[in-house]
Amino acid sequence: MADRVLVIGSGGREHALAWKLAQSPHVKQVLVAPGNAGTADNGKISNSAVLVSNHTILAQFCKDHNIGLVVVGPEALLGAGIVDDLMSAGVRCFGPSAKAAQLETNTSFAKAFLDCHRIPTARWKAFANPQEACSFITSTDFPALVIKATGQAARKEIIIAASKEEACRAVQEILQDKVFGETVVIEELLEGEELSCLCFTDGVTVAPMPLVQAHKRLMDGDQGPNTAGMGAYCPAPQIPEALLEKIKDSILQHIVDGMRQEGTTYVGVLQTGLMRTKDDVKIINFNCHFGDPQCQVILPLLKNDFYEVIQATIDGKLCSYMPAWSENRTAVSVVMASEGYPGDYVKGMEVTGLLQARELGVKVFHAGTTMQDDKVVTDGGRVLTVTAIKEDLMSALEEANRGVAAIRFQGAIYRKDIGYQAIAFLQRSVGLIHGDVSVDTITSSALINQSEPPSATGSRSGSHAELGGSTDLFDLKASGYDDPILVSRTKGIGTKLQIAQMCKKHDTIGQDLVAMCVNDILAQGAEPLFFLDYFASGKLDAEVSQAVIAGIAEACKKAGCALLGRETAEMPGMYSPGEYNLAGFAVGAVERGQMFLQLERVAEGDVIIGLASSGIHSHGFNLVRKILLMSSLHYSSPVPGGCGNQLLGELLLTPTKIYSKALLPVLRSGHVKAFAPITGGGLLESIPRILPESFSVILDAYSWQIPEIFSWLQTEGNLSEEEMARTFNCGIGAVLMADKELAQQVLKDVQRHEEAWLIGNIVPNHTGSSHVKVKNLLKALQLNRSQFLQNAADMDSHLHVEPQKSKVKVAVLISGTGTNLAALIAYAKEPASCAQIALVISNKSGDVEELRNAARAGIPTRVVDHKLFGSRSEFDCTIDRVLEEFSVELICLAGFMRILSSAFIRKWNGKILNICPSLLPSVKGGHAYKQVLQAGVKVTGCTVHFVLEEANTGAIILQEPVSVNTDDTEETLLERVKEAECRAFPIALQLVASGVVRLGADGKTCWKQGTQSLTHHEKQDCISSTTMLKPQQYNRLQSNE
Repeated sequence: MADRVLVIGSGGREHALAWKLAQSPHVKQVLVAPGNAGTADNGKISNSAVLVSNHTILAQFCKDHNIGLVVVGPEALLGAGIVDDLMSAGVRCFGPSAKAAQLETNTSFAKAFLDCHRIPTARWKAFANPQEACSFITSTDFPALVIKATGQAARKEIIIAASKEEACRAVQEILQDKVFGETVVIEELLEGEELSCLCFTDGVTVAPMPLVQAHKRLMDGDQGPNTAGMGAYCPAPQIPEALLEKIKDSILQHIVDGMRQEGTTYVGVLQTGLMRTKDDVKIINFNCHFGDPQCQVILPLLKNDFYEVIQATIDGKLCSYMPAWSENRTAVSVVMASEGYPGDYVKGMEVTGLLQARELGVKVFHAGTTMQDDKVVTDGGRVLTVTAIKEDLMSALEEANRGVAAIRFQGAIYRKDIGYQAIAFLQRSVGLIHGDVSVDTITSSALINQSEPPSATGSRSGSHAELGGSTDLFDLKASGYDDPILVSRTKGIGTKLQIAQMCKKHDTIGQDLVAMCVNDILAQGAEPLFFLDYFASGKLDAEVSQAVIAGIAEACKKAGCALLGRETAEMPGMYSPGEYNLAGFAVGAVERGQMFLQLERVAEGDVIIGLASSGIHSHGFNLVRKILLMSSLHYSSPVPGGCGNQLLGELLLTPTKIYSKALLPVLRSGHVKAFAPITGGGLLESIPRILPESFSVILDAYSWQIPEIFSWLQTEGNLSEEEMARTFNCGIGAVLMADKELAQQVLKDVQRHEEAWLIGNIVPNHTGSSHVKVKNLLKALQLNRSQFLQNAADMDSHLHVEPQKSKVKVAVLISGTGTNLAALIAYAKEPASCAQIALVISNKSGDVEELRNAARAGIPTRVVDHKLFGSRSEFDCTIDRVLEEFSVELICLAGFMRILSSAFIRKWNGKILNICPSLLPSVKGGHAYKQVLQAGVKVTGCTVHFVLEEANTGAIILQEPVSVNTDDTEETLLERVKEAECRAFPIALQLVASGVVRLGADGKTCWKQGTQSLTHHEKQDCISSTTMLKPQQYNRLQSNE
């Protein structure tokens, strides 16, 4: 049954809250008390005159009018205990308790809390005596210029003094005359960029919102007096992803955990005002609710049902309903204020042009407005907030400004430069073009004829650009290091660079340069801090250099390091036309006690974990060139046996993987003993760099997936097993070493970001023997090659896969565990995959680990508890509505233990994929492993099929066999079949998402063949084994849970 909701407040924030709540099908009416002209009789939204200051009267009103939820806007009511009183009276209310709201209402409490939990904030001290306060202001060694009133009767007031004398006068006014409060908190005036970071929290889980920057000053250019806010934009692009993670974990989560530890669970919205200084990010204030105008730019980007998010937060189930946010969209809000604001202003000015503004596509949120003689008139300082949502910041600002220009009232004041800091940042980041020279970042003394004005790029804390200077600076202290060791690496690219020039493909080679440097730095456990590059050519080609530099900049972003500087040299006579050279230099840091290569920790039985490479990476290209010279193929030839239009040269130039962002948390966990990228010398010479003389490694090539390109190189070059292992990475881009007991946990942590496998063990080394032995390498290469060629020829003759315009949106339904979910998520992250995991739904509530894993991967989650529904059809209808909300096109059942209704299956006919732990149709039912062992069969496996109305049947898409060993138990067989499921399900999903396989009208599987279809039976030979599918062709993803 739909709810009535009461929103308390009268500003633009409350209009935005009511607007978003009214969009929910669970809400039939939104009352706003007292509201404004924008919330008066506006569809589902209307105003109420209920007295909100008397909580007893308010609670009775809610019961009398069947109010199912109260959402509180103003902080004064939260501090007065409105949530406590309404919840005690049996009325659901969203917001923190009065005790938790002290973070905002009691500055002394908030500052003491931050100090107690060692959360960075401005230096401060509280005083009740004006003389002591003034003495502190004049004697302290930092600018004590921020004065905040505090105490029981304090009115919210912050004074930023221009001098110590002005600060003392403010203290005297507050404490002697008790104008604003009983005590004052005197704070250090911080310098930097101010931002707002908000989150939903149920007291345990923290769900961050996109970062917002609000503009407090009245006039353009941040001039004029401070206000409550003249505009805002969201998200803030100038904040690097690594810093966002730090804010979430070290600030937001730390605050919520600290409050809970002190016995005060914080539930609701928490807004932190942050100052990004040159040293760190520090908290400057709290809001225990949505800020205004922050609310007006955040809520338009929320993709979820706002009502459902609130309910999940109140119920302590936020981890099962993590909010999702619009991607590639930016919101800008411009506040229109009355003349005289923030001082005295006149009310009653007629507001016109509201309809014209809405017709432009903007959303107008009312604040200080009221209705008078059927006209909208001004009734406050901040009158309206005009919000635009567009693909980029500049477009959103332009549209918001057009909306503002359409609205008229006498004396209107507004800013035209909202987001100017982010726009300046974005303009710097894309680089400047001067003549035929591309400049992407700080430029040291360039050796070219044209001038190269420097253009700074912000990328991480600590980097400083000396504009116009000849040096580049980096502040280690600002990066948070106490006793660091610096680790550096210089690299060139070598022969791969020549192939890139021959193929005229320059956009990926920059990533190779960055990856080789930062992956080597990572081997010491160090975090890459900054990178510099050197580009030399005979004659500068702007298009080529721009492509190379853009690749370097993007790679630095992936690595989490600053692109601090570069040198460009034009050297006629040194290089042929079209020829250039590249070199890179990276510096990282690691705390002295956290360095790797502590060889004494290595022990017999330690496990080697292999991380998937993206291909050949950057080593072995001398041999690749020789093979190509002897081959009938060339760089512009289609990939042998490949699909689509990819050329051999493009495949060979697949850039080296960068592992730093994915692996740094794992390396710092203390569970990893060593890390080594596979570079020059291949497997045989790279791994011994992390081995003591007394130990060796045994690897099994059957344990990982070898990309087809290595099989082709081995066959085409007639290479021996040793030549392959000594030259190439053979599909392993890097290795980790971990204790046997911790290996599975480390593997699981790694697989959240990268494809990885357990590939070997540490054993004692016998004198004179090799430090690395790779078993079954030649067999694995030859098996991979022969099986692929046989099936690829068949597939190529029958199938034509059209390129996907956009990825197919997939929902995964689980019942708590979601056995294959990790494999599907990892597969969908692959760039060439045709599917996107857009939603994960569980029919079980509570502490569901797989929902947390999905949330960590940035995938929206929902819980639709079947126990709450009276019938199966009602439950299915709710599932169907959620699927439609997220525009889902395909459904994967991954351990989903509910029987779907016939009506649901008919609606989603040919769109539901299920995996069965047996080889259908021979074994059916829920005890497949027991049946297999009892029957004494030699082969079992798994089947991916379309779901049909009849239970335990379906049109088969893919099967993978698993041999049954004589000593197998149900548990060991179950484990191996699960591994097969994790291989088969992603492949089957790719076949359906790409359009290669579909369900025919006759209920049988159809394979694409030009414009005709082949039934499953006609293609049976093509799906008898998953090894038929080439990784590049159907994006096979092997991912163990």
